Amino acid sequence: MSDDLITPEILLRAYAAGLFPMAESADDPGLFWVEPRERGIIPLDTFHVPSRLARTIAGDRFEIRVDTDFEAVIDGCAMPALGREETWINHRIRVLYGELFDRDQVHTVEAWRDGQLVGGLYGLELGGAFFGESMFHRDRDASKVALAHLVARLRLGRFRLLDTQFVTPHLARFGAVAIGRRNYMQRLAKALPLHADWWVWPRGAVVSGAEVLAALEPCAGNRAASGQGQ
Repeated sequence: MSDDLITPEILLRAYAAGLFPMAESADDPGLFWVEPRERGIIPLDTFHVPSRLARTIAGDRFEIRVDTDFEAVIDGCAMPALGREETWINHRIRVLYGELFDRDQVHTVEAWRDGQLVGGLYGLELGGAFFGESMFHRDRDASKVALAHLVARLRLGRFRLLDTQFVTPHLARFGAVAIGRRNYMQRLAKALPLHADWWVWPRGAVVSGAEVLAALEPCAGNRAASGQGQ
């Protein structure tokens, strides 16, 4: 299928079938479908917040905004970073996910500080599943705090599945695990029919770190003031 024929509807059907698209590089006009033998997920009920990060969350160092600047977030995710000289985010991906953002099916969680976007992530919502696509940071802990806000929102909104595509050492610190395709498809099948609520915290609401930590309980490590664990 020509990449020009991949519509947002086809993209959603692909996710429902366990596929997701990537590009070889930002300059490559083409896309290819990925179907890993092992899929990364973060179980929402065992998300781990190290105590140092919990203190950062509780201190509200960042202003967390949701769905306010998709273009800036995807620009940040596409920038070279330590250990990632090239990006798989090309023009076609920007267009497709931008269209789904306009439909309220792609979302961003953004960390702002002193009026500047310093980190965040974006992903796709489908039923009770959220497919995390990419994240970035320009300030220490910015993307980690955004991830914690994401998981808290998903838990309160009664999502069932948080897909991370792959497991990196960074994500493993928060409880990400790799599961086989059959297991993944079973979890996906249970999540897709659900009517989860992304806007369980209303659009534009200022969500405090204390609210996020409360939503994440009883996740291990959420002891902002105890000083236990690192």
